[in-house]
Amino acid sequence: MNYTYKLRLVPEPDGGYTVFVPALPGCITFGENVDEAIEMAKEAIGLYVEELTERGEPIPDDSNTSEYSLSLVA
Repeated sequence: MNYTYKLRLVPEPDGGYTVFVPALPGCITFGENVDEAIEMAKEAIGLYVEELTERGEPIPDDSNTSEYSLSLVA
């Protein structure tokens, strides 16, 4: 089965990136650089999906989710 997930990478003040997977609540990881952050996210998503599968719970994904960034000037 193929699943699609959006990742939110947030640069940290001391370096590295925290990664959030919005479709999977609580699925958060960290990497020293973008490439490592993405690899860590793949691993975290795999473990998360595995746990959901073992529990017989539905597996959410972002394949039908649109995303838009909006900038406001205050």
